[in-house]
Amino acid sequence: PVDGILISPKTYIDYSFVTGESAPVPKESGDKIFAGGKQISGAMEMDVLKPVSQSYLTQLWSNAAFHNRHSSGFRTLTDRIGKRFTLAVLSIATVSTLYWLLTEPSMALNVFTAVLIIACPCALALAAPFTLGNLLRIFGNRKFYLKDTEAIEQMAKVDTAIFDKTGTLTKSNKEQVTYEGIVLNEEEKSLLVNTLRASNHPLSRSLYTLLADHDIITLDEYEEVQGKGVSAKADDQHIKIGSAAFVGKSQDEESGKTVVHISTNETYKGCFVFRNEYREGMPALFRKLSEQMDVAVLSGDNEGEKSRLQTLLPKLTPLFFNQKPEEKLEFVKSLQEQGKKVMMVGDGLNDAGALAQSEVGIALSENVNVFSPACDGILDATKFGELDSYLEASQKAIRIIQWSFVFSFLYNVVGLYFAVSGQLEPVIAAILMPLSSISVVGFTTVATNYIGRRLK
Repeated sequence: PVDGILISPKTYIDYSFVTGESAPVPKESGDKIFAGGKQISGAMEMDVLKPVSQSYLTQLWSNAAFHNRHSSGFRTLTDRIGKRFTLAVLSIATVSTLYWLLTEPSMALNVFTAVLIIACPCALALAAPFTLGNLLRIFGNRKFYLKDTEAIEQMAKVDTAIFDKTGTLTKSNKEQVTYEGIVLNEEEKSLLVNTLRASNHPLSRSLYTLLADHDIITLDEYEEVQGKGVSAKADDQHIKIGSAAFVGKSQDEESGKTVVHISTNETYKGCFVFRNEYREGMPALFRKLSEQMDVAVLSGDNEGEKSRLQTLLPKLTPLFFNQKPEEKLEFVKSLQEQGKKVMMVGDGLNDAGALAQSEVGIALSENVNVFSPACDGILDATKFGELDSYLEASQKAIRIIQWSFVFSFLYNVVGLYFAVSGQLEPVIAAILMPLSSISVVGFTTVATNYIGRRLK
């Protein structure tokens, strides 16, 4: 994987691994070619500019975003409170003991002991880890796998959601393909399938997978013209597959569509029209999220699906196309500089930088055996339409922790009152102290389980 300058007159590079764009990119002599692309056909000559260690992909992976770590707000808060709590309890115990030594010395030791026993930050320290840990387990049981509990805290703060298009909003390896034209006979279908079988073009592979139900035949001639199409001969049949101009169709195809045209024996037959298949529940998800936060789409693809997306998504949803990986990362940075808390949802290498930079990076997965970039969580693709429910559950979990803090604080205030006033025996304090921790753990467990049952 090296960067270089093309020396050959012309070639086509498939950058789908890096950008998500399925259509090959034409390159002329003198153009830069970056690591991560794949030569579609034939041979090419290029002058290497940078070795692997300095290539485009290596620079992307070396970005500081991949080394950022979010700290737990509740852990920091608990640590701060714990230090002050210890000093406060020791001060209260000392002052109370001095008071009782002056008024009734026989009570001084009991008061000192009761204060130290009853005043315990355990309930405060247990609230966050038990709540978030239990919710982490519940999410995992519902096919949403988070790396740690800090991700739940960050999810509760999100006010901006960014989505990749290809493989995230659309189903991976699934396209709606329709044929428009004259019905092909069996000989023509067989020749079409076997010609597609010989081609490495992404559209050819997709179409071949869809149509591969014919016997294999030997082609007498085969030629692939870069950027235009393929032609083949078998027996007395001649077929051309590719662009409108390549097959001899006079008018251009409708812009915004991905179309493969076919002609046999110099007679135009028709075309296959490719359209992305979007995930179930996507419009409803965007509608719900747009009522709570800012939502945008960042895609490495061209604008071919823009008009269709505009009909599926809420009005005025920002759509950005032809976005390179580093541009996605910078887009997230720019939002964060405005004070936004960003959640990025993507699926591939082209989203890795943005996923790492965002407060919460979620990778969508349809297959556990495929590559998933570094992220805070992996969401099963079948649960994509329920993403808003997970965000809502995270917000409720934070409220549970806050209520647990209030309960713990009130318990300590009431307990200290009875201990300082001499109305609480040390033995009773020793019984009540663990009960407070058990109560908080019980409350957080029951509350988070209730949240889990309300998830779809």
